[in-house]
Amino acid sequence: MDKKQFLDVLSEELVVALGCTEPIAVAYAGALAKKNLRGTNITSVKVYASGNVLKNAMAVAIPGTQSCGVAMAVALGIVAGDADKNLEVLAGLTAEDIAKAEAMIAQGSVAVQVADTNKKLYIEVCIQTPESNAKVIVADEHTRVALVETDGQIVRTGESGVLEYSAEENARTFLDIDTIWEFVQTVDIEELGIVRQSIELNQRISDDGLQNSYGLQVGKTIKAYVSKGIFGDDLATHAMALTAAASDARMAGSSMPVMSNSGSGNQGISATIPVVAVGQRLQVSHEKLIRAVTLSHLITIYIKGKFGRLSALCGATVSGTGASCGITYLMDGGKAEIKKAIQNMLGNVTGMLCDGAKAGCAMKVSTCTNAAVQSALMAIMGFGIQETEGIIEKNASYSIDNLCRIGNEGSIEADKIILEIMLNKKE
Repeated sequence: MDKKQFLDVLSEELVVALGCTEPIAVAYAGALAKKNLRGTNITSVKVYASGNVLKNAMAVAIPGTQSCGVAMAVALGIVAGDADKNLEVLAGLTAEDIAKAEAMIAQGSVAVQVADTNKKLYIEVCIQTPESNAKVIVADEHTRVALVETDGQIVRTGESGVLEYSAEENARTFLDIDTIWEFVQTVDIEELGIVRQSIELNQRISDDGLQNSYGLQVGKTIKAYVSKGIFGDDLATHAMALTAAASDARMAGSSMPVMSNSGSGNQGISATIPVVAVGQRLQVSHEKLIRAVTLSHLITIYIKGKFGRLSALCGATVSGTGASCGITYLMDGGKAEIKKAIQNMLGNVTGMLCDGAKAGCAMKVSTCTNAAVQSALMAIMGFGIQETEGIIEKNASYSIDNLCRIGNEGSIEADKIILEIMLNKKE
């Protein structure tokens, strides 16, 4: 086992992000297009985005604003975005920036259309001034640039084959449950600075969500009912409150960054905070917590590598599975128990649909966190869903393959129906 491979994949997939990553990716593409354009008087902005990108940008607040949507995201990217900051492209927005973006939209300069593509993550931004025009394509990953074009001349193309990139190609062959377990057991925790940073950032936004009124206030509501004696102050409820609070803040436009996992801030939150919450209650050592969160992140990355960046299925089910493994580790579970935790999660929450990024995602995060704790406790007791049931196989890795097949093959029509419903809501 090459430990450097695991450290590299952690640094690649754990990325600091400000705001929901789909509108932020749109802002990034807009900022990059503006950077490669001559002139300042922008006369036209056209955005072509895949259905999954539109779905995840329609209702989630853009950080530092009370606004949402692809048009606002691209306008802010053009007006104030710094493409060099990647997923923190909109850091430091001012009221003047927001006003300029709103004016651009009010003038009718921004048009948004569904892209004619089979890709789940595809963003094409075309902008014009009287002197110049520029086109940027971001595809497959939130900051993966496939094309930059200025005045018809190609300035930059993506990595070889980027336009044919697929989830299967992103599956790192060295990653599996056994190798992840070995790495977590043997790595020097001094090399896991990115994991420590994920704990610090995601705890900070969790605290913010508990202290302030964001979105549906799922985390604050759980805490309030605990104080009233309606909910018990148990392990699962504590984890649900802390994790949901972080999602509340993030989905409602908090200006605090989070550590994302596999392109999603909510996945980063729900792979981190449930494990941290359980670690608090169990009073585990710092080293054990770091190893447990590392396990959670890597299991999430492993599954998402096969599952794909975007899907009609909720990504919190995947990061919740990672969290369940981390919680099992905190409770002194071994590799056999971790595999049972995976089976329990996949037999429980598989099928939760993604109907776009929004305040309500905090409820789904809360549900998956509860399932993560329950699945871990069942696994510690030696109970795991059997291979005779549903999509579960004898080998947990094959169960993961079945989940990913449902996400990649079986949910295509569901994705179309969800987007159609979202775009054509009745009065």
